[in-house]
Amino acid sequence: MTSVLDVAKIGKPGRPRHVRTLTLYIPEQDENGREKWPRGEEKIWRNNLRSPDTDVPSIARSFVNHVQTSLARQPHNLNDLGAYLATGLSVRDNLLLNWNETQIHMNRTAGKRAYYLSLEFLMGRTLDNALLNLGLKDQYRETVDRLGFNLEDLIDQERDAGLGNGGLGRLAACYLDSSSTQELPVWGYGLRYKYGIFQQLISPDGQQLEAPDPWLEHLNPWEVSRADVQYEIRFYGEAQKYVNGTDRGVWYGGQEVLAIAYDVTIPGYDTRNTNNLRLWGSMPKRGFDLQSFNAGDYEHAIESSNGAAAITSVLYPNDQTTFGKELRLKQQYFWTAASLADIMRRFRNLGKPLIELPDYIAIQLNDTHPTLAIPELMRILIDEEDLPWDVAWHVVTHTFFFTNHTVLPEALEKWPVPLIEHLLPRHMQIIYDINLKFLQAVEHKFPGDNDRLARMSLIEENHPKYVRMAHLACIGSRKVNGVAELHSELVRTTILKDFVDFFGVSKFGNVTNGITPRRWLAQCNPGLTDLITKTIKIPKNVWLKDLSKLEELLNYVEDEDFREEWAAVKQANKERLAHYVRVTFGLDVNTKAMFDVQIKRLHEYKRQTLNILGVIHRYLTLKAMSPSERRKVTPRNVFFAGKAAPGYHIAKLTIRLIVNVARVVNADPDTRDYLNVFFLPDYSVSMAEILIPASDISQHISTAGTEASGTSNMKFCLNGGLLLGTVDGANIEIAEEVGSDNVFFFGHLTPAVEELRYQHRHHPVPVEEKSPDLARVLDQISSGLFGDEGVYEPLLNTIRQADHYLITDDFDSYIEALRIVDDEYDDRTEWIKKSIRTTAKMGKFSSDRAIQDYAQEYWNIESTKVQ
Repeated sequence: MTSVLDVAKIGKPGRPRHVRTLTLYIPEQDENGREKWPRGEEKIWRNNLRSPDTDVPSIARSFVNHVQTSLARQPHNLNDLGAYLATGLSVRDNLLLNWNETQIHMNRTAGKRAYYLSLEFLMGRTLDNALLNLGLKDQYRETVDRLGFNLEDLIDQERDAGLGNGGLGRLAACYLDSSSTQELPVWGYGLRYKYGIFQQLISPDGQQLEAPDPWLEHLNPWEVSRADVQYEIRFYGEAQKYVNGTDRGVWYGGQEVLAIAYDVTIPGYDTRNTNNLRLWGSMPKRGFDLQSFNAGDYEHAIESSNGAAAITSVLYPNDQTTFGKELRLKQQYFWTAASLADIMRRFRNLGKPLIELPDYIAIQLNDTHPTLAIPELMRILIDEEDLPWDVAWHVVTHTFFFTNHTVLPEALEKWPVPLIEHLLPRHMQIIYDINLKFLQAVEHKFPGDNDRLARMSLIEENHPKYVRMAHLACIGSRKVNGVAELHSELVRTTILKDFVDFFGVSKFGNVTNGITPRRWLAQCNPGLTDLITKTIKIPKNVWLKDLSKLEELLNYVEDEDFREEWAAVKQANKERLAHYVRVTFGLDVNTKAMFDVQIKRLHEYKRQTLNILGVIHRYLTLKAMSPSERRKVTPRNVFFAGKAAPGYHIAKLTIRLIVNVARVVNADPDTRDYLNVFFLPDYSVSMAEILIPASDISQHISTAGTEASGTSNMKFCLNGGLLLGTVDGANIEIAEEVGSDNVFFFGHLTPAVEELRYQHRHHPVPVEEKSPDLARVLDQISSGLFGDEGVYEPLLNTIRQADHYLITDDFDSYIEALRIVDDEYDDRTEWIKKSIRTTAKMGKFSSDRAIQDYAQEYWNIESTKVQ
C-alpha cells in the first residue's frame, strides 16, 4: 500500500492553511493556576534565557558574535556595511526580546486589538530610530567606536525600506511608532515590496528615470522571516452561490499563491512595548513545473513562479496597461486576504463566538486600498463559518473603520466590474448582494429618489461598469473619518454627502493627522532637541511623549541668548544640508541664504508647478535689476524633492522643467549669488530628515480644498521652519495653533474654487489679461530659455487652457506672499521669534494625540504596559 493523491480535490477550496501552531499562545496552567513549564528542564532554560544588552561589554559581545556567526566574518575583513549589519542584528536581538514579552503580555490580557491595514509604510531607516526608542544610542556609539567604527557612518549604510512613497505611508509609520509608545495593542499589515516603488534617476536632459530600488540588495537585519506563517490565496476560478439553499457560496479552481509573513518589530519610545508590522511576500504554491522542465519547456517551467513573485515586486505598478491594473488589484486582494486570514486565526485562538469578533478586533482601512477586506470577511463568515448574511454583515460593519484621504473625484478608487469578476468571482457576487440590500434600504428611506440611488450605488453604471471602492468602504465600516477639519467637512458635504444623509452625521468624524516627534525632532534634529531640553528643564523622555510641554518655550521668546542659540542650531542644520548636497550631488550651497523647501510627491494639485514658475519670475526680475539693486535682494536657495508616478506625464514634465531651470539659473553669473535651485533626486525619509531641520520657509501650496491634510507642514513647523501656504488641509489648524502672524497665507479660499473653475470652462480669460507676470514666465519657457523648446507645451497648456488647479488665479497673490517672506526674513530678530513660537505651539500635531483619538473614539482599545 501507499498514499495516493486524490486528484479530485485539486483546486477545491478549504480553510486557509496555517502551519504554525506553537507561537502566540500562553503557557498552560496546572490545577493551582500556575503556569507549567512547557518542556525540558526549567532550571536550564531559565539560566540561559537572556535579557537585553544594555551596557558596552554585553553589546560588544553581541556585535562580535554576529560578526563571527551571522556574517561569517572576522575583524580583518569587516567593512562599514558588515559592521552596520552586525550592529543591526545586535539591536534586533534586543527588539525581539521585548517583542516576545509584548506578545505574551497581550495574549495573557486577551483584550481588544486594532489592526492597521495600509498599502504603504514609509518607515525610513530603522537603526537610528531603534536606538533612540531603546535609549541605547550612547552605549552603541561607544561600543562601535571602541571596535573601530563610527556609528553615524554605519547609520548611513542603511538604505530606506522601500515600502512606501508619500504621506499616506509616512502617516502609517508614525502611527505604528505612536501605538507602541502609547502602549496600545496595534499591529500593522502591509506588503513586502522587493523593489520598492522605484529608485529615481535624472537623465542628462532632466527627465525622471525609474530603476528598481535595491533596498533588499543586502541582508535586511530588521525583518524576521516567518516561513511557517503562510496562507493560500486564490485568484480566478469559478464561484457558485446559494449552496444547499443558504447564503453560502463556493469558490474553486484558478490560481493559488502562498502569502509568507515577514515581521518587523516596532519599538515604543521609553517603554518595553514593541508592536509588530507584518509584511506579506508572495510565492507560488508549486514553484517549479518539473514536467515542463523535463519536456524542454523551460519558460513554462518557471511561469507560475514569476507570476506569483510579481505580486509583491513593486509598489504601485503602472496601471496604464491592462496587466498593470490586474496586478494592482491582485496586490490589494492578496494583502487583505492574507491579513484577514492571520487576524481570524488569532481570534479563533480565543475560543470566542464569531458574533463577538468586533469586541476583540478593530480593523482600520487606511484609504480605499484595503477595501476588499470587507467582501473578503463576508466570504469567510458566510462561506467558511456558515453565518447567516445579516449576522455576518453586522459583524463586518462593526469591525471595520475607514479613513478617507482625498476629496479629489478623480482620485477615488474604482475597479472595472469585468476585472473583478475575472480575478475574484466570488467577491463580485458578494459586492452585488451588498449593493442590492443597501439600495433597498436607501429606497425605503428615500422612496422614488432614483438619482440618489444612482449616486449611492456601489456600481457606477458605465461601459464597463465600475465598483466604487470609497462607497463600499463607507457602508462597510462602523465609522468614517477625514484627516483634517476642513477635509472632514468637505467629505461630509461633497463626496459622501448622500451617505451622511442616510447614516447620520455621527458616523463621520475627524482625526487630524500627526507626526511622531521621536523621528521628526529628536532623531532628525538632535541639536534643537538638546536645546529644548536644556531650556525648558523637562526631561527629554517626558516632553517627547507629551508634546504640549513645548509651550514652555514661549517663556524664552524674548531671551536674546536663547534666540542666538536657536539661530545657531538652525545654521548648523543648514551647514549639514549643504555638506550632504556637496558630498552626494557635487553641488555647492550658499549657507547664508534663505532655505526655501518643497518636498512632496509630484502632483498637479500640490502645485510644484506654481513654485517653479515663481522661481522663474524671481529669476527674470533679478535679470532686469542693476547690480546695485540685486545686492539689496535676500539670497534664496530653493530646494525641490519628490517622485512622480511613472505614468504621470505632466508631473514628470514638471521635474524636467525644475531641473533645467536649475541649470540655467545656477550658472548665470548675474544671479547665482542671489538665487539657486536644487532638485534632489530619489527623495526618501532619510533625505527629509536632513532637509526639514534646515528650512527657513517651507511651501505647502496646494489648490484650496484639494490637500486632505499634509504632514510635511507639521514636520517643518516642529523644527522651527515657517509655513508659506494656501488655506488648505492642516495648514489651517497649524495657523490656528501658532497664530496667523507666524504663517504666510495666499490664494483663493475653498468656497471660491468651483466657481473659478466654472469661469475657466465657460468664460475663459487669457493669461495675459489675468496675470501679465505669469504670461511673461510662460512665454519665456515656450521660447526655449530653459532648453527643450516645445517639450513643455503639454504642461503649459494645462495652465493656459483649463487651469484646473488655479495657477493663473493664485499666481499674483503667491508672488506677493514671497515678497512679504523676503521682507520679514530680513528682520532676523522677529523671524527667530516666529520660529520659536511655531515650534512651541506644535503639540497638537503629535501622532501620539492622533493615535489616542483613534483608540478612544473609534477602536475602543486600551493601553496596556509591558513590565
